Order: sequence, then structure tokens, then C-alpha cells
Amino acid sequence: MQRTRPPFRADEVGSLLRPPRIKEARAKLEKGEISPDDLRKIEDMEIEKVVHRQSSTGLKLATDGEFRRSWWHFDFLSKLTGCELFHPEEGIQFAGVQTRHEAVRVIGKLDFPDDHPMLEHFRFLKKKCEVAHVTPKMTIPSPSVLHFRGGRKSISKDVYPDIEVFFQDLARTYRKAVKAFYDAGCRYLQLDDTVWAYLCSQDELAKLRERGEAPDNLQEIYARIINYAIAERPSDMTITTHVCRGNFRSTWISSGGYEPVAERLLAGTNYDGYFLEYDSERAGGFEPLRYLPRGNKIVVVGVITSKSGQLENRDAIKRRLEEASRYASLDQLALSPQCGFASTEEGNILTEEEQWAKLRLAVEVAQDVWGN
Repeated sequence: MQRTRPPFRADEVGSLLRPPRIKEARAKLEKGEISPDDLRKIEDMEIEKVVHRQSSTGLKLATDGEFRRSWWHFDFLSKLTGCELFHPEEGIQFAGVQTRHEAVRVIGKLDFPDDHPMLEHFRFLKKKCEVAHVTPKMTIPSPSVLHFRGGRKSISKDVYPDIEVFFQDLARTYRKAVKAFYDAGCRYLQLDDTVWAYLCSQDELAKLRERGEAPDNLQEIYARIINYAIAERPSDMTITTHVCRGNFRSTWISSGGYEPVAERLLAGTNYDGYFLEYDSERAGGFEPLRYLPRGNKIVVVGVITSKSGQLENRDAIKRRLEEASRYASLDQLALSPQCGFASTEEGNILTEEEQWAKLRLAVEVAQDVWGN
């Protein structure tokens, strides 16, 4: 049976490849050849087009493709009160490639500002989705992302001498953000999260210890923050998460199945849905899905890769869904690409038409499996 509320049987994570026109406009802005307002007008036009493209592909939702962002996370986090974007000596190391040298640190008391720019970004998306008759989906980074990568050294000890106070403020900041997006009309919000996957990686845990962090209690801390942040959402608001092992120029960071975090993540966090990538052996098997509580929670199985343009076999996808259904009811499953197509503005290494073919495939397989 198809679903009338998100997450839908055929869904998507969020980001889409940036159109050439946006890339050209950003380059011109860097050179001072156009104004920020000129860029915004171009983004507006491209977002309107991509919303209708998602609708015509058969999706019941649409994102803005994160077209206004450079990063999936830093653009949101750097605009929180108390945070700033800075340029460390190194970027984030992926498999064989490193990102631009940018990061976010905490320099003041955390809060969610009433004028956070992504509220207006959502309002624009909502208007365009109303015309296209699809549900607007907003994506923001999970609160755990602000802590994990930089750790204690990226949080001012003058402002937060007690790290527990930081965690409390982080939870309150996100609760305020959830309410602000709801008040702006958002009924489908997703918290993107690399951290749960990193906690499954022995390499990432070793790096965490090298940074002087203790990983043993992080699952409990992050679950507590997330549950506080989303606890007061109204019943007509769906909040999901996407768990990612890294996505930059078709590369990745971590490996390891979900077993170390599955019980806490699936049964211990109060999300309505979980987008879990399953496009490679690095994600392990479906056995951890046994921790999904019976009921209304949905796991969106990401067996369609966003990291290459090669189109998956339809019957092979159905077989993987059948395999997943051995551990969680088919009625509690859905289908999507394993990640966004452009977690940063550089984008993954595939064409726009290959991207749309994968989204059409998700729609077609979902119709075959769950009906029209």
C-alpha cells in the first residue's frame, strides 16, 4: 500500500546536482560580476523548475535540491547564534580526496535565531510545492553533527566550561528550530546525520579517541538531545533522519554495518523514519533492522546509489527489499537513493539525466512493490 504521509514509498534524501546556471552564477558572484540578489533570482528560477521536475518524475515530495547551499551542514550550522564558519588548516578527509578548508565552531551561547535564512528558504519552497501539488521537504543537519567532528576543541571553553551545559543548549536550540520550521509551514523535516554511521566505524572511533573524546556515552547523549529537540512536534509533522557514511564527489569516509548503533538508533530515538544507506558492502547487512519497533516507524532503504550513474537492475532492487523484509515488515519499508546527489555544491560524479533516471526507478519499483 502506498503512503499518504511522509516518508513516502518512493522518497529521496534531499540534495540534487546543481544546475550549470547556478554554478555559473556563483562563480560570477565570487568575481563581483553579479550581486547576491542576482544570484538569489537565479536560484529562485532553478528551484521552481526542479520542484516541478520532481513532481513530474512521480515523487510525492520535493526539496529545493539544497541549491542555495555550499555544504549540506555548514550553511545551516554557521547561521546559528553562537556559531561561525572558519578555515582550518585541513579539510575533511574522504577516500582519496579532501574537501575545502572550511568548518564550524562554537564561539558563543547557542540559540536558533528568528531570522535564520533557511526559514525563508523553506517558505519559498513551500509556495512552489503548493503549485506542483507535492509535499515540501526540508533538510537540516542533526544536532550531533555540531559536536562530533570538531569535538571539545571546537567549542569555546570560555563560553561552555561545562560540556553538559553545551549539550543542554544544543537540545534547546534544535527544539526551537523544529518549532520555527513548523510555524513556517513545514510538515516534513529531516535531520541529516553522519555521526551514527561514524560510531559504527573502528577507524572513526580511533580518530575520535585521538582527538581526546570518549565515544562510550555518545550514543546516549545524542539520542537524548535528538529526543528533546523533537519531543514537542505536533502530530501532523513528520521528522526523519538520514544516516550517511560520507558523500563528497562520489567518495566516502566510513565503513561498518549498523549493528553497534541499531538498537539505540531505531528503538531509542523518536524519529518517524530512518533513511539508511545500503548501496555497498560498507553498510553491512539488513539484520540490524530487527530492532525497528513494530508500528508506524518507517525505514527508507537506500539501495539505489547516488555515487555513480550506473542504473540499478529493477529486479535486483526488489530482491533486496524482500531481503530487508525478513527483519522488518514490508509495510514499514520504503525506497530511496542512499544519499543526496550533491552533499556539497561540487556534486557527485554523474549526470543530471542519470540522477533523474535513478529517481524515476525508485518511483517505478515502489509502484511495483507497494501498488499505485
